[in-house]
Amino acid sequence: MKVAVTGADGFLGWHLQVRAKALRPDLEIVPVAQADWPRLAELLSGVDAVIHVAGVNRDTDEAVRDGNIALARDVVAAVGEGRPRIVYANSIQVGNGTPYAIGKAGASDVLGEATAGWGTTYTDVRLPNLFGEHGRPAYNSFVATFVAAAVAGETPASLVDRPIGLLHAQNAAQALLDGLDASGVSEPVPYETSVARVWDTLAEFRSTYAGADVPDVTDDFRLDLFNTYRAALFPSRYPLALTTRSDQRGGLVEAIRSHGTGGQTFVSTTNEGFTRGEHFHLRKIERFAVLSGRAEIALRRELTDEVVSFVVSGDEPVAIDMPTMWTHNITALEGEVSTLFWTNELFDPDHPDTFWENVRL
Repeated sequence: MKVAVTGADGFLGWHLQVRAKALRPDLEIVPVAQADWPRLAELLSGVDAVIHVAGVNRDTDEAVRDGNIALARDVVAAVGEGRPRIVYANSIQVGNGTPYAIGKAGASDVLGEATAGWGTTYTDVRLPNLFGEHGRPAYNSFVATFVAAAVAGETPASLVDRPIGLLHAQNAAQALLDGLDASGVSEPVPYETSVARVWDTLAEFRSTYAGADVPDVTDDFRLDLFNTYRAALFPSRYPLALTTRSDQRGGLVEAIRSHGTGGQTFVSTTNEGFTRGEHFHLRKIERFAVLSGRAEIALRRELTDEVVSFVVSGDEPVAIDMPTMWTHNITALEGEVSTLFWTNELFDPDHPDTFWENVRL
């Protein structure tokens, strides 16, 4: 199936493409970024479906209201003779009377009427507040703003507590992908939390992770929030220093201290010149700690070209935790390299959360 994704260069668009790459290899994704809009008709030609994520979130009331409707009309016009199914990234704010809600509802009406006329399916996915890795502070969500404050060692300037439902961007992406095989209205269930609880949890993460300890992430929301926090720390706050203790008998390194479940630990050796890894994860935390030898750990954020690398040695053990949705590897540079690997969950061959891709393209 050939699927166009509008808003591909945005926060949700990026998460959607990464998830499709990992879990839906049957889909041929056609990304449509903001700069591609003049070529919309060309890019939408021959597609089987459109996942319409592009929207206007920040502008004057009139621009937000009318802009979202205009984008939907552009999509319908660009399809031409095609009759694709459409999945729309709508909002639970629809119906609250704000310019944003009116614009999103109007866009849904445009898309729904078009697909009804074509005789194809339409799925209206109403999303709550989103958060996740690589969100923009003061733009995508208050969570991204709180994460930036936690990384900077600050406290949010304004913190007014209230209950709130939050959905991780990967769960939102899954709802949009599910919409390709459905129709009607879909409302993904968010995590129920509060503004103050989000900040308190991030402050806890900051305190615990400062010493390279992994906080309790046995709860799905805490895992998603910790992965969001770790992504904001990377790469400037890595590698993580590990405590080494030595006496006449030798040395001891505390490679992992997990405040939740133990997870899974293993040690492997890699011969000089060979590479292990070449994969990424959507949710799993994975730690590398070289115990002997000299190695390079390299990573690349999905859908980008830039490679980040660290040269590490068993003479001065450090830890590097792989951020989610960054493909990574380890190469032995000198001699046989012994590496300790730790993940926060036991390996499940039916759901390995491991997706193969070379770091260097």
